[in-house]
Amino acid sequence: MNEKNFLNPLPRVVAHRGDSINYPENTLPAFISAVKMDIDVVETDIHITKDGELVIWHDPTLERNTNGSGTIESHTLAELKKLDAGYTFTKDGGKTFPFRGKGVQICTLSEALEACPEQRFNIDLKSKDIKIVDAFIKTIREHNAQNRVCGASFHLSNLKELRKKAPDILTSITTLEVIPILLRQKLHILPKSFNRKIIFQIPRSQWGIKVVTPDFVKQMHKRGAIVMVWTINDEASMRELFAMGVDSVMTDDPQLVIKVAKEMNIREK
Repeated sequence: MNEKNFLNPLPRVVAHRGDSINYPENTLPAFISAVKMDIDVVETDIHITKDGELVIWHDPTLERNTNGSGTIESHTLAELKKLDAGYTFTKDGGKTFPFRGKGVQICTLSEALEACPEQRFNIDLKSKDIKIVDAFIKTIREHNAQNRVCGASFHLSNLKELRKKAPDILTSITTLEVIPILLRQKLHILPKSFNRKIIFQIPRSQWGIKVVTPDFVKQMHKRGAIVMVWTINDEASMRELFAMGVDSVMTDDPQLVIKVAKEMNIREK
């Protein structure tokens, strides 16, 4: 039996920021709920704090999801731990805030890897500060998690540094790398093969261009690439994408995507 790693068994269902439809996004309760559902991969984001710690959070700032303000990077971990990470979560348009005052904190990457020791994670390195790369590699190695994570970033400099320093850690490709491949596919001038494993993590459409099409999926699969699509929250689109042959669908509603994958009989057991 092959060792379980990020691509084996092939990830079909991905929880965007954990079970973020039912719990405050990117928090331990959201991750633990997704793990209990048996999601394939949890997608999450990290920033580096003022004192060099890696915390899980999407936005560069605190206002949208906490009772704090300012940037993540201008706070120490101790300061961030005092904030209420469930403060603004609501499922009824702001009538109630079920997690306010319940002790939900911003968590560190270490805490997430520890709380979910078997879980595969897709981790987006959000900070532009290149120091995030060394901190990420150190944390992943400390938890012996290099086989169960994939590094992502919108900053190509982060990915280049990560690939150079830790070639054993998988990375997806970022926008600047996707564009030339997409253009070549549209012009029918793709190379016969890619010189490394390519993992696409892409929206269905961008810049008014339909990115994910049956031909795109076919051509990329022919070259051994993996096609992961974000962020899909309606059942019809999930079914259409899986029928098209995409490898993974990323969603805020992991229960729904698991149901669809089971009904379509495409999820590896």
